[in-house]
Amino acid sequence: MKTSEKNLIKASIAIAAMSAVVPVSHAMHIMEGYLSAGYCVAWGAVCLPFLIAGFISLKNKIMENRRNITLIAMAGAFIFVISSLKIPSVTGSCSHMTGTGLGAILFGPSAVSILGIIVLLFQALLLAHGGLTTLGANTFSMAIAGPVVSFGLYRLCRKLGINRRTGVFLAAFAGDLFTYCVTSIQLAVAYPSETGGVAASVLKFLGVFAPTQLPLAVIEGILTVVIVIGLETYAGPELKMIGFIRESKEGI
Repeated sequence: MKTSEKNLIKASIAIAAMSAVVPVSHAMHIMEGYLSAGYCVAWGAVCLPFLIAGFISLKNKIMENRRNITLIAMAGAFIFVISSLKIPSVTGSCSHMTGTGLGAILFGPSAVSILGIIVLLFQALLLAHGGLTTLGANTFSMAIAGPVVSFGLYRLCRKLGINRRTGVFLAAFAGDLFTYCVTSIQLAVAYPSETGGVAASVLKFLGVFAPTQLPLAVIEGILTVVIVIGLETYAGPELKMIGFIRESKEGI
């Protein structure tokens, strides 16, 4: 990474740290208007450095080989389709798969932040899924927090010598669930329980999400494994270019 790019990321982190400090107020996809203006601005500011790093990451991957655009576009399309299939779960939010685990495994969590915010923007404008004011909060939970967990867990599984496909399943499964853990925290902070405060509210939101989100996370893990198998069969050269095939051949 160039010095100028590093400085840009550092500057964005500083801006995010200053902008995210907002007065406490009544304050996944969180719907339009469900968070107060202060929280909307704060979550957007927190996302800023991740998005800049993601833009740089995607740019570098495309510059390395323009054929990577095919896999990047496929990962983005997978996120869009799978996260658009929503099941009502609680007032102000919904349960759905995220699809971000696949992109995180292939390209790393930074790149997925850009794919995720593009998907969320289109869904807010075209499907009334989520919202523009809550774009920052939804981006952080689905396109930043979840992919980081998926990427980290997948790498850990590879280092521990765990079956590769099992690692892919666990990464997608955990990333999906963690997204909703973060969403529950975001909603709880905005709407703390009268008895028990934020902690009690988090437990309530998690309890409402769990019945639908647990099976959806299992399904997402299975779908991600199936997609990876398909890519290995029909997109071997592309996977080899990004280093995935070389790694995956170390163990099935």
